[in-house]
Amino acid sequence: MNQARRRFSKLQLALFSGAMATTASISLLVPGLSQSVRAELQDSPKAVLDEAWQIVNREYVDGSFNKTDWQIARQELLNKDYTSREAAYTALRKALEKLQDPYTRFMDPKQYEALTSQTSGELTGVGMRLEQDEKTKAITVVEPMDNSPALKAGIQAGDTILVIDGKATKGMTVADAAQIIRGAEGTKVTLRIARSGKSEFELTLTRAKIEVAAVRYSLKDEAGKKVGYIRLQEFSSHAGEQMEVAIKKLSAQKADAFVLDLRGNPGGLLRVSIDIARMWMDTGAIVRTVDRAGDSQEMQTNRTAITNKPLVVLVDDNSASASEILAGALKDNKRATVMGSQTFGKAMVQSVHSLSDGSGLAVTIAHYYTPNGTDISHKGVTPDVKVVVTDEQKLKLANKPMLVATKDDPVYAQAIVLLKTSTAAHPATAKEAHAPKK
Repeated sequence: MNQARRRFSKLQLALFSGAMATTASISLLVPGLSQSVRAELQDSPKAVLDEAWQIVNREYVDGSFNKTDWQIARQELLNKDYTSREAAYTALRKALEKLQDPYTRFMDPKQYEALTSQTSGELTGVGMRLEQDEKTKAITVVEPMDNSPALKAGIQAGDTILVIDGKATKGMTVADAAQIIRGAEGTKVTLRIARSGKSEFELTLTRAKIEVAAVRYSLKDEAGKKVGYIRLQEFSSHAGEQMEVAIKKLSAQKADAFVLDLRGNPGGLLRVSIDIARMWMDTGAIVRTVDRAGDSQEMQTNRTAITNKPLVVLVDDNSASASEILAGALKDNKRATVMGSQTFGKAMVQSVHSLSDGSGLAVTIAHYYTPNGTDISHKGVTPDVKVVVTDEQKLKLANKPMLVATKDDPVYAQAIVLLKTSTAAHPATAKEAHAPKK
């Protein structure tokens, strides 16, 4: 394997906003220490500190470490005595602050576990979305997930969870209830449920590993035009497979055009963003990355697009990282019209490493550019069509998610207007539209 291919493989494992690529633990390299001292160090919190230091030393995108003497930073970390792992973690976080890079960060074991669960696109539980009723404050089922123990057991949207393993849910928040319901795969949880028109009843469910839906889609009839609406919530490990299913099913239903909604999408796995770009684009570059040595890698399409139908991409100021890669690629290649507001502006790539005590470290390893060479760092992707949405309209959509992708959704409504009047695959000069006040 040549050097370029090794770099490409590494970047394919990288993340934009929380995705992960694990590495094996790194042995301590402490010159001049006796074997007994090294053994003592291995058993102390300092072992993890040195693992983390070495990863940053080897991979961090800025070889000057933000003009910090990184060797001295190591000495300071290893010369201190730590009374607990938490104290060592605090010291490591302070050392990383010298880089002034919010994306290079240390995660304790719980934080690292949460990250790996999120980016895997899987969770362990019974598989249902919960909310708290605004009036009664009761814990209510929004919907059971596909292929979940909850769905198989017959739990329905609108069911109220009264008791979880003998604990009444009165006074609980949704987070409290979800925490109790979650558990190890194969274990059981008993729920007491109230359902309209039926007596209270109990169900015992066996927790399982569930694939979380990162993609939601539907075919919409917009005044005779069939529009395939796809909302991508994050670039988790299963998002590519789910996107492929969505495009193919909507195409089979004779969609005339598509709306891809990336609003609020914080990013995720780099390889997934590339895979998804290839589903929409037959030719062209997707993204170019540059590491600290100045080595550049450009990811290209591979003539595997599923559809060439007109496409509008919706973005906002919370569309970040992998979302910006996808939006930037579709825009620069004139494959889609990007619509909405300026995106977040995160143009750095991270890799995530597991450390020997179960904690983790995310490290910025490269800078990326859109196909046209645009650096979106702190600027974001500029939409082809800017839609000004008022705070009142944003609040309305936040409080009533069912209005998203309807005529009451200003950005979506503008996308439908555009699709009815043009192909949307070859955007015209950028313009600005003010969403009508409702």
